[in-house]
Amino acid sequence: MKNNKIVYLAVATALGSLSTTAHSAGFQLAETSATGLGRAFAGEAAMADNASAQFRNPALLSYLADTQVSAGGIYVNPNVDIDGTNTNISNGKKTATSTDDVAHDAVIPNFYFAHQIDDRFTAGLALATNFGMETDLGNDFTGTQFGNEAAVTTFEINPNIAWKATEQLRLGAGIRYVLGEGSIGAKSSAQYGPYPKGTTLKYMEGDDRAWGWQLGAVYDIDDKHRVGVNYRSEVDLTLEGHAEGLSYDSSNPNRHYSGSMDLTLPATAELSSLHQLTEQWAIHTSINWTEWSSFDKLEASIPSLSSDPKMVKVENWEDNYRFAIGTTYQWDQKLTLRSGVAYDTSAVSDKNRTLTIPETDRTWLSVGAGYNVTPELTLDAAFTYVFAKDAPVKEPRDGIESDQSGSAFGGNFEGETTGNVWLVGVQASYRF
Repeated sequence: MKNNKIVYLAVATALGSLSTTAHSAGFQLAETSATGLGRAFAGEAAMADNASAQFRNPALLSYLADTQVSAGGIYVNPNVDIDGTNTNISNGKKTATSTDDVAHDAVIPNFYFAHQIDDRFTAGLALATNFGMETDLGNDFTGTQFGNEAAVTTFEINPNIAWKATEQLRLGAGIRYVLGEGSIGAKSSAQYGPYPKGTTLKYMEGDDRAWGWQLGAVYDIDDKHRVGVNYRSEVDLTLEGHAEGLSYDSSNPNRHYSGSMDLTLPATAELSSLHQLTEQWAIHTSINWTEWSSFDKLEASIPSLSSDPKMVKVENWEDNYRFAIGTTYQWDQKLTLRSGVAYDTSAVSDKNRTLTIPETDRTWLSVGAGYNVTPELTLDAAFTYVFAKDAPVKEPRDGIESDQSGSAFGGNFEGETTGNVWLVGVQASYRF
């Protein structure tokens, strides 16, 4: 694998090698622009504020005149804690254990370019990311036998084109080239036989490049009401790298074996609306769907050990939905005010929640503003606070045979995950 270490479900950078954490459902990132952040990303498939709109719906490019550039970043501060009890499987002794801030702070950058070719066609380029998450449970937590770290890092290069089919209908399409890295690990949290605490039980890392696509459409019902729809394909990554651990080699858990692990970035869809109620006040909505059911298990292929894949982790995720409503108020010709609220449903049931991905329902509260410094230059800023629902977590999980092997190396864990996330974003857009 390349120099950047990634841990099976963490996001890192679009334009560099920054670790990040997911705070939409699963390991999905909604943070594609500070403009959208200010309204909790409500109406994104129908709003054409600047060149960043193409990442959520390429058809929106056709509303942008001349040449436009937009760039910015969003700082993410997650606070996710896990508290519970470990039970020794041989004597039943219970020990309290906890770990704080299992997800890392990050900056998620982005860059967008749009150019109007003629009255009908507009082209664009997006450099951004919308998948990733990172967790690190630390060395003192006595639940690492089920997983001590996890991450996914992605960077997407996304050229797009839009066509103004009629005065009311706009269509768009784009190609997605995704660079991805990922890894997953588990370590013993107690000595078992000759194996000391901290022994690597399983670890797999790798990277890959893959292609995807997106399609979008926007329809203007009239000059005050608009609907937009977008579909992004799934992207299948085969992360090629190495595996190590006691699960693969009991005599030398630190020996590296060449291997690979399949990881699917799920398909997504969005239906949005824009309603201009007055000259100053607009309301926008979104319903998002993500096909998280494609994330059912992780398996390592290690040809030198076996022709059969080795189970890494059963996930059993479910498709999820996101609901958002936001508002924009045009204070005057220079100042625009935004706000929004959103609700993310969890991509995993209580039964299948894991320590390395303590996935749960989330509620977003957002505020933001845009200021036209000049007719060409606009600056945007936004703040969001995300409430994560307290949720139970138990490993080994009932009915999942591959979970059971970890119990001997530290016991059974049962507890709760709690947390919140706050985000601050800035964006600069320039029209030539």
